[in-house]
Amino acid sequence: MAPAGNKLPVIRPIQIDQINWIGLQTLYLREVQRFMKVALQTLAAPVITSILFLMVFSVAIGNRAGLSGGVDFVTFLIPGLVMMTVLQNAFANTSSSIVVSKVQGNIVDLLMPPLGPGELLVGLAAGGMTRGIMVGIVAAASLGILGGVGLPSQPLVALAFLFLGSLLMSLAGILAGIKANKFDEMAAITNFVIQPLAFLSGTFYSVNRLPAPFDTIATLNPVFYVIDGFRYGMIGVSDRSILIGLAGLAVLNLVLGYVCYRVLCSGWRLKS
Repeated sequence: MAPAGNKLPVIRPIQIDQINWIGLQTLYLREVQRFMKVALQTLAAPVITSILFLMVFSVAIGNRAGLSGGVDFVTFLIPGLVMMTVLQNAFANTSSSIVVSKVQGNIVDLLMPPLGPGELLVGLAAGGMTRGIMVGIVAAASLGILGGVGLPSQPLVALAFLFLGSLLMSLAGILAGIKANKFDEMAAITNFVIQPLAFLSGTFYSVNRLPAPFDTIATLNPVFYVIDGFRYGMIGVSDRSILIGLAGLAVLNLVLGYVCYRVLCSGWRLKS
C-alpha cells in the first residue's frame, strides 16, 4: 500500500481519434522493418535477377528486335524490367505478411490491436508499396548504369505509374494473402496468376509486334498499362494511350481498395 499522502499517478486509457495514427504508423514500420531485416533477400536479390534478365536478353536479341522509332532494345527493356521488379515485390510483401502470420498462428497480433479495417488496409498497402518502390529505385539505378539509360524523360509520368502500379499489386497481395491459408496456395496464385500477368505484359517485347487478335488480348492485361506508362515516363515511348492507362489504373485501384476494405471488415479467412 502506498502512503496516504503519496498518491499513485492515475493511468488513463489512451484516447484514440477517428484514425489511430499511432497504430497505423506502428503497423507501417513493422511492415518495413520486416523486409529490411532480410534486405539481402528482399532488396538485393530482385535487382540481381533483373540484371541477369538484362544480360541474357541483350545478348540473345541485341539490336535485332526491330522496334519502331529506332529505340535500342536494351533501352526499351530496362523500364519493363524495373517495373516488373516493383510489381513482384509489392505483391510479395503484402501477401507474405498475411500468409506467414496465418501459418505461424500470430495473425491475432494483427487483428487484436485497435486498428480498423481501413487502417489495416493502408498500413499493409503502404508497406508493400515501400518495398516495391525501394527495389525499383535500386534496380533503375543499377540497370541504367549498365544499359546507359539517363534520367527519365517524363519524371512525373514515371512516378505516377510507379505509384499506381505498386499500389495495385500491394492491394492484390492483400487479397491473395487473405485467400491463401498455406504457402502452397500462395505459390499457386503467384505462379498461375501473377507471373503470367507480369511476363505477358510487354516487358520483353512491344505488343504492336503481336499478330491479331493477340495484340488486343495483351492490352486487356492491367499490368501492361503499368509497364507501358512507366516506359513512356522513362524513355518517351509507349504502345497505347497514356491517359487511358492512368484512368484505368486509377479506377482499378479504387475497385481493389474497396474490395480489400470489405473483406477486412468481414474478417473472411482471418477470424474463422
